Amino acid sequence: MELDEDIQTTQRGFHCNLCVVNIPNKPSLEDHVKGKKHQHLLRLRAQRKAQEQNSVFVSGFKPDTSQTDLKEYFAQFGPVSDVIMDKQKGVYAIVEFSEPQNAQAALAQLQHQLNGLKLRVKPRERKDFKLASRGKHDSKTHQISLDKLNYELCKTSSVNEQMLKVVESFELKDNEKKGRDLLVQLLQEVFTEFFPDCQIVPFGSSVNSFGIHSCDLDLFLDLENTKGFQACAKSSEAQTGENQSEDCRSEDSILSDIDLSTATPAEVLELVAVILKKCVPGVHKVQTLSTARLPVVKFSHRELNLHGDITINNRLAVRNTRFLQLCSGIDSRLRPLVYTIRLWAKQKQLAGNLSGPGPLLNNYALTLLVIFYLQNRDPPVLPSVNQLKNMACEEEECIIEEWDCTFPSQPFIVPPSKNTEDLCTLLSGFFTFYSKFDFSASMVSLRDGHVLPITDFLQSDEEAVNTSEASGPKPKRSSAPKLGPMNVLDPFELNHNVAGNLNERTQKNFKRECCEAEKYCRSLQYQQKSTKGKFWGLVRLFVLPSEAGPRSHVDPEKIMEVSIPFKAAVLPEPLRAQLALAGKGFRGLWFVKVCSAVHMVFHEVLKCSPLAETQTTAVCQNLDKADRDGNEMEVNNNQSVEDSGLQAKGETGKKRPLTVEEEGPSTSTVIQAKKPKLDADLEHPEPVHWIWSQSNRVWAGRRKVRRDLLKTSDETSKPEGGCVDIESRVTQSIVEKEEKLQNSLEFEVHAEVVGGNESTEVVLRFHPSHDTAGVFQDFFHFLESFLPKMAETILGRAGS
Repeated sequence: MELDEDIQTTQRGFHCNLCVVNIPNKPSLEDHVKGKKHQHLLRLRAQRKAQEQNSVFVSGFKPDTSQTDLKEYFAQFGPVSDVIMDKQKGVYAIVEFSEPQNAQAALAQLQHQLNGLKLRVKPRERKDFKLASRGKHDSKTHQISLDKLNYELCKTSSVNEQMLKVVESFELKDNEKKGRDLLVQLLQEVFTEFFPDCQIVPFGSSVNSFGIHSCDLDLFLDLENTKGFQACAKSSEAQTGENQSEDCRSEDSILSDIDLSTATPAEVLELVAVILKKCVPGVHKVQTLSTARLPVVKFSHRELNLHGDITINNRLAVRNTRFLQLCSGIDSRLRPLVYTIRLWAKQKQLAGNLSGPGPLLNNYALTLLVIFYLQNRDPPVLPSVNQLKNMACEEEECIIEEWDCTFPSQPFIVPPSKNTEDLCTLLSGFFTFYSKFDFSASMVSLRDGHVLPITDFLQSDEEAVNTSEASGPKPKRSSAPKLGPMNVLDPFELNHNVAGNLNERTQKNFKRECCEAEKYCRSLQYQQKSTKGKFWGLVRLFVLPSEAGPRSHVDPEKIMEVSIPFKAAVLPEPLRAQLALAGKGFRGLWFVKVCSAVHMVFHEVLKCSPLAETQTTAVCQNLDKADRDGNEMEVNNNQSVEDSGLQAKGETGKKRPLTVEEEGPSTSTVIQAKKPKLDADLEHPEPVHWIWSQSNRVWAGRRKVRRDLLKTSDETSKPEGGCVDIESRVTQSIVEKEEKLQNSLEFEVHAEVVGGNESTEVVLRFHPSHDTAGVFQDFFHFLESFLPKMAETILGRAGS
């Protein structure tokens, strides 16, 4: 097929500039071009282009000019289909005609006059059509806003000064703080009229010492005293028979229509929204979100040009705010680090969900990551939450919703840190710390000040209440935190993962950008000011991904590997329980489970033939059989660890060379049903080695075969085993219809598990040993996405 102007050829296939997607091969390209999305965008682009040709830009009219006035004036040149006005940014309008010749007629007239003023009429600006993506910021807008900052940063003499300059540039100024304080006072006065003795308590970025220009104003409406007032008033009314409270204040207010002790949060928030709309000057765009995780009323304020939120059930957030205030008061280096890392994360598109909930880091989670890093410096910069708890006096004890939120109220109570590292060193250390962090198999715990193993959170809800011995009183709620690619435990609400919204891509991007930043921080461009006026220090660190240039080329021989990451959230409950019992040895058990799943994919789903099955492969088959029998895998205690198929050698997460000799005959790994878990030392299992042979192009045309198979199968004949059995039938159908390869494709697979100093995952390395037909590259490209998904599916049904 002939490529159109939207399709660009790349080293790995094709790229569609219109849809902003990569396409691996020509068959997929044909399907993409004919697809609904591409065709829709083609029509949309043509429509936008026609609108530009039919429109003129108009300015110079009076502010009180209406759309009707403009439409009536320009109707003399032809039918006007629409008038778009924008009076917020400036007095201008876009007048769209029905035909392009009408717009040309309006432009041909030299002078235009409306209501005594001369109008400026120009052609509408032509813009390149781009696919708008939710959640991704406009890099040009952000770059323009940083131009002045970059200039100021380059004038400084050190990275330390640059970080302080970042704080100065972004922090809330005194006049902004004063404006917010006045608004809080106004809201307090208004709401007190309707909810006597209530309190408006600000929290979040505005007051936690990490606020930036135009950050939201988060408010907590505390109605506890109001509930007491209402109960007292009702009691007094029952005794006296009058609608008056004991302190002679009339209850002729909004409280007459609602009982706070029985009202739902949604009902109370509706009343809050009404008060905001009708009684608070300058407030507009009031919206109630009663179905959110924390129900909230959103609003905007015209004069202050800020957005605000009001909640009624968020005491923990207020306490979190005071905790961040305390941390910034304990050590002055925290604020520059947080401001700098937040800006870095935003520029690298790792943080800042512009459309509300999204898969990126929020500022709170990012700040906790910085604090946790400082807790783990040697010596520590900040103490753990448990250490802070022990420094508090009895009067400072605080229990909220049965979570222990105790810490000192003043920073001078905390002894100063013995750590004397400067900001430049600490920033570099942050990237080093998280570039080697095992996110998927660890839980970041600021309360303990160190990593907690993920196995502590794989138990059933009833067993997973306490995360550590010193985690405070046992709450009634026993739900475990949501596990995901990145796990950051809230310091007080110990069943809340503040990074639970992240997806696997964001976690990988975060770690990759940390690795890139760690490498850059070792260079002189980071540490020393340029004598030639070039960008240096933080300026180069903040470079947008699109402007950083192409990444270093990787040798194709080194990328023939597929990774299957550890995903605790998708594992079935029986397997989670086994891993929890395995303790530190969970990687060994999980590795064998994954190897069993991979073996099943190659042998049963893709119909590969084993040419050389090692004893380890046989172990995987035995394990699979044991799973079906309801048994658990164990290592025979009569054999030494060195003799077993799963060995404990080297440091945690250290990659070991894979050699066939290392996997000599082993008969020590057996299946037993008595002991409930693996030995705790089995953290580093031996690599697994397979040699497979494939005789058919089982990867070619699978979508069409699968679609036809599902269409022709009735409900009674459809496979009962889900997508695994479906994919097996797809392969069988291809084998029956397609001709065999002239020479079978033979390839080796080496599998090993890594973790500890890197993300826990099973790495599968592929080496074609016989590929005269030259088809292995296509087969490997298919396996890159197919193999992890199928292995995850098989693991997900384990124990079911």
